[in-house]
Amino acid sequence: MSDSSSDRFAGQPGLARDVSFWGMTATQFLGAFNDNLFKQVVLLLCIDFAQREGARDYQPYAQELFALPFVLFSGFAGYLSDRFSKRRIVVTCKVAEIGIVLLGTWALSSGSLTPIFLVLFLLGTHSAFFGPSKFGILPELVRDRDLPAANGIFLMTTFVGIIAGTAIAGTLKGFVHGNIVVVAVAYVAVAATGLTTSMLIRKTPVARPGLTFAWSDLVVSGDTLRMFWRDRPLLVALSMYSIFWLIGGLTLPAVNAFGKLQLFHDLPLKDADEKTSLMAGFLVIGIATGCAAAGWLSGSKINFRFVPWGCWGMVIGLALVSLLGWLGTGRGDARPPMLSSGMVEWGSKLLLAFMGIAAGVFTVPLQVFLQSRPPSDQKGRVIGAMNLVNWIGILFSAEIYSAFDRICALVGAPHSGIFGATALLLLPVALFYRPRETPRPVY
Repeated sequence: MSDSSSDRFAGQPGLARDVSFWGMTATQFLGAFNDNLFKQVVLLLCIDFAQREGARDYQPYAQELFALPFVLFSGFAGYLSDRFSKRRIVVTCKVAEIGIVLLGTWALSSGSLTPIFLVLFLLGTHSAFFGPSKFGILPELVRDRDLPAANGIFLMTTFVGIIAGTAIAGTLKGFVHGNIVVVAVAYVAVAATGLTTSMLIRKTPVARPGLTFAWSDLVVSGDTLRMFWRDRPLLVALSMYSIFWLIGGLTLPAVNAFGKLQLFHDLPLKDADEKTSLMAGFLVIGIATGCAAAGWLSGSKINFRFVPWGCWGMVIGLALVSLLGWLGTGRGDARPPMLSSGMVEWGSKLLLAFMGIAAGVFTVPLQVFLQSRPPSDQKGRVIGAMNLVNWIGILFSAEIYSAFDRICALVGAPHSGIFGATALLLLPVALFYRPRETPRPVY
């Protein structure tokens, strides 16, 4: 990557002292925390509602409703991020978040899944419009040579936010029916702090002030489609990047089902919620660590060697968690388990952390490539297309999860079997995808 924009960044402090970059990083961290704090509470409630009503799992419906806005609105959000200042969109989204979490607190106290699912859709809509600007603004805030490190930090802190939100959700869920004010204060405080940190971001120029709207911008603009068609490495990288999110969309509900319905099913509900959320936290700790390591080890270059390594790590981690669950907590027969529940719990936590590290290593080079490769006046729409494809993957992951869950039930496999099925789904990518740096075509 060349540092062709040196004049624009003349006099700007280095990454470590750049208040604007850290303001954007803190804003994203707080947004990821609140999103996952709400979403994980909803996912845990989905299991409770399903058990009371005799269904197997309502988590896929929640996953679909959160993912649907990204499919519907990512293209238009990418257009807006090129047409208007990305900072302005970031701040506007933070204002909207305060209203959404207030509505979400009311929905959680209603005792019904319908208003909860409605707010989950609104939260996904907010995140869909936030996405192209939060990632597209990084090349406008930092030099090209700093992008790998900036993305490593940005993704690491994002996943730290996901860790914290996911891990605390089990505890916060206990207040939903007892003291809803605590829930409201928690959500609003985080959203308001995110609004404050967004004010630290310096103003950035509009990428394309005169960009006219076309109906294709509601999905993917014609210019962007033509660019992807001419640049096949970019198109393939976009497809592979979406694999990361599809696997994530499968893994989190699988961890929830494995924890609440298999590993901790004999514990009181509150304890099962807390232990399950903590186990999911190990996965995201690994992702944060992998992102930071990949950003640091890459230096100022895109290191594509990390991609196959990370993919194989995910396959191995998923397969071993599946095997551990089968050996320890259910093999479809009457024989006693070969491993104690404590060994399965801690072994699963460590394997989920390992898998997360691999996932972080896999995703950072692809994200830097997707950010740096397109021309500056296309970055917002490319990231909008990236969000669209990612969340189509997550939307399909809900259906794939339901199918895997039904197959496990039919063959008498434990819930941990979903991890093994996910490993098989990812195996062709590990076997055949070998990205490499190529000259940028003329767009």
